[in-house]
Amino acid sequence: MALRQFVLAALVAGAAFAASAQDSVVYHFDTDLAQATKGLRNVRNHLDVDPAAKITVVAHANGVDFLMEGAKDGNGGAFAGPVSALAARGVKFEICEITLKSRNLKKEQFIQEATFTPSGVVRIAKLQVAGSAYIKP
Repeated sequence: MALRQFVLAALVAGAAFAASAQDSVVYHFDTDLAQATKGLRNVRNHLDVDPAAKITVVAHANGVDFLMEGAKDGNGGAFAGPVSALAARGVKFEICEITLKSRNLKKEQFIQEATFTPSGVVRIAKLQVAGSAYIKP
């Protein structure tokens, strides 16, 4: 009987921990500004429903363009505002350094909210191994 109560208590404790655990998600941007527009909207909606989610946006290839100084969406709106608002909500924005080298870009060309990772695809893989859900808008 004691073993049964112990197992039941362990299951209840595990369920309580899982319910309180923070969701971790990686959003993968690698194409164009249209993907960034859609992806930022997805991230905002995600946080509106799950404000505690830990979100990392990893950008490589043409997906880095929305994080460049002066980048604008299809309607002429600057990406800097929405990115800054999401960063204030805890979203991390990471840019692939391999992309910088291959496209001859400099870190100084990007907005201040952007950070850099040696390889975007390696970073995505490591986040997934660590338990992050993967979303590609």
